[in-house]
Amino acid sequence: MDTAVLKDVDHVSALGIKLISADNHINEPRNLFIDRFPKHLKDKAPRVIEGKDGGEGWSIDGTAPPKRTYGIEAMAGFDRKDYRISGLRYSDLRPGNYDGAEHLKDMDIDGIYASVTYPAFAGSFYVEPNTEIAMAGTQAYNDWIIDDFQSADPKRLCGLAICPTEVGIEEAAAEMRRVAKKGARAMFIPGSPTTPYNHPTHYEPIWQTADELGMTLCMHRNHGGPPDKTDWDFYQQDKVSIGGIVTRYFSCVRPFSYLIFAGVFDRYPNIKLVGAEVDCGWVPFWVQTMEHHWAVQKSWFPVKLQRHPTEFIGKNIFTTNVDDYCGYDLIKTGLYPWLSGMTMFSSDYPHSATIWPNSHKVANVMIDGMKPDDARKALQDNAVGVFGFDLT
Repeated sequence: MDTAVLKDVDHVSALGIKLISADNHINEPRNLFIDRFPKHLKDKAPRVIEGKDGGEGWSIDGTAPPKRTYGIEAMAGFDRKDYRISGLRYSDLRPGNYDGAEHLKDMDIDGIYASVTYPAFAGSFYVEPNTEIAMAGTQAYNDWIIDDFQSADPKRLCGLAICPTEVGIEEAAAEMRRVAKKGARAMFIPGSPTTPYNHPTHYEPIWQTADELGMTLCMHRNHGGPPDKTDWDFYQQDKVSIGGIVTRYFSCVRPFSYLIFAGVFDRYPNIKLVGAEVDCGWVPFWVQTMEHHWAVQKSWFPVKLQRHPTEFIGKNIFTTNVDDYCGYDLIKTGLYPWLSGMTMFSSDYPHSATIWPNSHKVANVMIDGMKPDDARKALQDNAVGVFGFDLT
């Protein structure tokens, strides 16, 4: 193992790292659902229409977007002083939001070799009460992200298909198999599922299918599904706050903990689960707490883990970070040797938290003083292993 620390000005280039963003986003093409919905559902297909604020946004029932149009989810290219929560029109979006070839061009500007892209409006199908519409929308999105977007360069793009767990578990497992045949390597699952992930039987077909297919499962903070009733923020009702943005960095503590102590990763050791945009600075304390209570409480707990909680980190559990200087400083201490193997860099393009077009520069600052092996893991190797990117 290389124990030196980095001293070059351009660490990323000096190490030959192909920088990977494990958390980019798209904004769907305005006609995606109109073009791809079954004929008998065309009139119910979501579409982009004008809102009350003069911007444009998505409507799922033909009425104007209820409160908010395009805004903070499409800020790449805007000066920060011009950031706005809403009021953009579709024509204001960079084409990289919805066109795979243009997305690659924006990655090149950013110094990013490969990226994982998360859904935008399509996540609303998790709370769509009409399951026929929800399934039609999910499959329309999945076909587009694989056939149209990812196909621009599958070596460099990994589009997340949506796993329709809220429609039905058997339907979701079938969709996993369908999209895997089309080239999907990873799937989005809701961060706020109606049924908790530690349910003893409900999700078994999902875990089993992911394990068999080698399909990575990804949550993005608490997005997807209805939020906790005590949470003020509710994207489907256009409620967003800075407080909510901050607290969502810790939103994976619950599902990660429940899944580990439910024994899911003992039963299905091939599963890789990603918590996107939650960073990693909090992880050492969380792992310490899991280890402590496993040692103290395991005599009465009915699930008997085959491995220590720490052993799931970087094998089954991963996170993505944007500019988590705290987390990277913890990696540099060497106190947590598993930390560099569980986190993945990201630019969060094109959201308001994005570091685009400065990802290469930010990555260099973040790994300054880090061991080369750790830098390679965090900026490239972990994402290659989790998402199957081709570096050749």
